[in-house]
Amino acid sequence: MAVRMRLKRLGAKKAPFYRIVVADSRAPRDGKFIEEIGYYNPVADPIELKVNEELAKKWLQNGAQPSDTVKALLKKAGVIQ
Repeated sequence: MAVRMRLKRLGAKKAPFYRIVVADSRAPRDGKFIEEIGYYNPVADPIELKVNEELAKKWLQNGAQPSDTVKALLKKAGVIQ
């Protein structure tokens, strides 16, 4: 089972809000997930980004692969270099 860290889209049309989740790579984008580790709101000014660093590091050590966007967000949050 390949585990990915990726974004789950919520919010209204033209007003996205994302949750950062750990999910099976075969699951649909907004479908079943294993654990929620944070959220990202690109519409707010300034941008809201909250990540549970302990959970993120735990999943990275256990082999979860972040998507490109989540990797950039984790860098911005200071979780990874």
